[in-house]
Amino acid sequence: MLEPIFGSLCREQVLQYILAFESGYATQIKNFYTIGLDPVQKQLEKLELGGVLVSQNVGKTVVYSFNPRYAFLEELQSLLLKARTFYKPELIEKLTMSRKRPRRQGKPL
Repeated sequence: MLEPIFGSLCREQVLQYILAFESGYATQIKNFYTIGLDPVQKQLEKLELGGVLVSQNVGKTVVYSFNPRYAFLEELQSLLLKARTFYKPELIEKLTMSRKRPRRQGKPL
């Protein structure tokens, strides 16, 4: 949806993932969208160099999140949320309802 503006579908996917889950690392994003690791890593690096994302080392893993000091953060997040309304329902559900930890055993659905 925003590929013409961002210049890359992968960049849009990275930003949507970070918006949905507040943070993430390259392998997580790669597995979520089933895309290549190299393009994800390149987009994360470009977004960090541009000041949109910040990174933090957690052990050997580099975790990225939005830079709270980015001047257009609110506008970017609004644009991403608006674009999300035009996605396929399966992707919208995956972005909004995905769990990071397993459900407790015996808990009703």
